[in-house]
Amino acid sequence: MTQTRSTGKSSGAKNSQADFPDSKVALFGPDEPLQLDSGVVLSPFQIAYQDYGTLNEDKSNAILICHALTGDQHVANTHPVTGKPGWWDILVGPGKIIDTERYYVICSNVLGGCLGSTGPASKNPKTGKPYALDFPVITIGDMVRAQAMLVEKLGIKTLFCVVGGSMGGMQVLQWAAAYKEKVFSSVILATGARHSAQNIAFDEIGRQAVMADPNWLGGRYLEAGKRPTKGLAVARMTAHITYLSEAALHRKFGRNLQNRDQITFGFDADFQIESYLRHQGMTFVERFDANSYLYLTRAMDYFDLQAEYGGHLADAFRGSRGRFFVASFSSDWLFTTEQCRTFVHALNAAGARVSFVEIKTDKGHDAFLLDEPVMFSAIHSFLTAAAEQRGLTA
Repeated sequence: MTQTRSTGKSSGAKNSQADFPDSKVALFGPDEPLQLDSGVVLSPFQIAYQDYGTLNEDKSNAILICHALTGDQHVANTHPVTGKPGWWDILVGPGKIIDTERYYVICSNVLGGCLGSTGPASKNPKTGKPYALDFPVITIGDMVRAQAMLVEKLGIKTLFCVVGGSMGGMQVLQWAAAYKEKVFSSVILATGARHSAQNIAFDEIGRQAVMADPNWLGGRYLEAGKRPTKGLAVARMTAHITYLSEAALHRKFGRNLQNRDQITFGFDADFQIESYLRHQGMTFVERFDANSYLYLTRAMDYFDLQAEYGGHLADAFRGSRGRFFVASFSSDWLFTTEQCRTFVHALNAAGARVSFVEIKTDKGHDAFLLDEPVMFSAIHSFLTAAAEQRGLTA
């Protein structure tokens, strides 16, 4: 059954969010197993999610939002751990582009996450202890199959739209390939149909930083009451650089010093960019589990939609009757415009209806999360046209 629970913030135990999140939870018992790509069967398990708006009578107005690597289900509400606004509340909410007065919006924490969906920080029912590295390695396909089970549990036959950027965009592509009959439209931002060697390399640096932390303890840190915060912070710092562009870094920080008039000839944070990255690292460890970081980056590395279809990416989308909007960002060097064009060409070759735009910006990969008027206008136009075709009244 589906039920709602509340914990975490009120109890003061950060890790309680892994099993008892401040959001709704869909429970899948022994009679609802999840077959993973690794061959392992996961059962029981749970998926934590937030929903906004009202599902209409014929259940035709549902939008699923898929979050990126370090996101979660709190897309448009105050985060229960940090107290900050939702990570995409600039786009999602009453009267906004994804209008929760018009659409029923769902956002789930991915399988393997640490905010309530079953993952390495969750309690293993066989041992009563956190799974840690006993949790099976997962894929983007596994995440999407779990989401499909959630959508089915909510009684929704067809999603009006699936939306996501970065790792979320990978999930949207997987939805488009695996559930053609269940997706009416798709919004795909700043992503690729497979991870590049460069991206895998950056992910490996992050994982090695986590595992080199003496408090990682072979992944069993939660049992010992410890956390590999230094290693995870370094992983976050490294990744965060890839989310920005050189122009954005120069515009925001340049070589400006941090609260001093001259260099100190030491290893304190002399420069503003050093202080900024340290802050990003330390605030990240307050809300994210280190083992989840390992698992989710691995899932991104394994994603290769073309390989799943015998080296023919167009075959992944053949027979699709959905509508697609794709956007890349000119300064994004994590998922380049060339990478986006690769699957846009595949969509075209499969006969799909697709609109594509490269948005000129110096904000880098993170641009899809920020105030980008061209992106907002394009998504609004796409959703408005799709809603008319779907027969959704304003």
